[in-house]
Amino acid sequence: MPHYSGPILTRPTAQALLAARDAGTGEWSGSLDLGRSNGHASLKSDAWQWRDQRYPYPPTLKDRTIYYWDGDGFAPVSRYAGSLIKLVPTEWGAPTFEIDGIKMLPTAKESPVADARHKVALVEPHGKVVLDTCGGLGYFAACCLEAGAARIHSFEKNADVLWLRTLNPWSPDPDELDPGAPASGGRLQLAHADVSQAIAQIADASVDAVLHDPPRFGIAGELYSQAFYDQLARVLRKRGRLFHYTGSPNKLTSGRDVPREVAKRLEKAGFKAQLALDGVLATRR
Repeated sequence: MPHYSGPILTRPTAQALLAARDAGTGEWSGSLDLGRSNGHASLKSDAWQWRDQRYPYPPTLKDRTIYYWDGDGFAPVSRYAGSLIKLVPTEWGAPTFEIDGIKMLPTAKESPVADARHKVALVEPHGKVVLDTCGGLGYFAACCLEAGAARIHSFEKNADVLWLRTLNPWSPDPDELDPGAPASGGRLQLAHADVSQAIAQIADASVDAVLHDPPRFGIAGELYSQAFYDQLARVLRKRGRLFHYTGSPNKLTSGRDVPREVAKRLEKAGFKAQLALDGVLATRR
């Protein structure tokens, strides 16, 4: 799906546009892509113009919601198909997303992109072929591109998450071939597929590093299974690194120590594993 290139609004951005109009300034400067860049909009009493297109002033927008121009009006970046999935703004610019109100990325202490950058650095992706098992909004992939990865094979099972990516200015575009863009040269290969099944088609010892950021265990237990970890060991070259996000589930309420369970299974699959950040860092023996 092509990436959206129109304006992105949040409630504070819309309020700033209206305040500038009411002040009679005739022009507003700021970001219409969630902080990726700054630009200028010319303001009239009944409409505003950005990149040679006119838009109506939006009605009152909801908090914690991101809006895009769908051709008729500013619509929320959300969908409902059995569960509600939506992009959610953060104070850092780069958004997170929620499924049925559950936040999918950490944003309390720093940008989700900065958080991804720390984790990606653990597998040292420069010049490497990287397997990104659960692509999400693409922040792992974006950081791999930024770090000079040779190629990223990324999988995402949820079609609605792929739709969110097309509307998120911070998500890398696999079709972007602009030499100045981080995804230049087609280095990012994004597939709409369930990696637990698709991994069987990946050749032995064909990737240099793995980034594994699965949904929580209760939703996607197959991505924590011994069988899947055996497959990760099969496709990863010797001495290749893997970072497995686990989060820090409460051991007292869950009765489980998920990070240590993961580390034990990875060891059984042929890795040397240790706890790192909010997950497990492992090296293929």
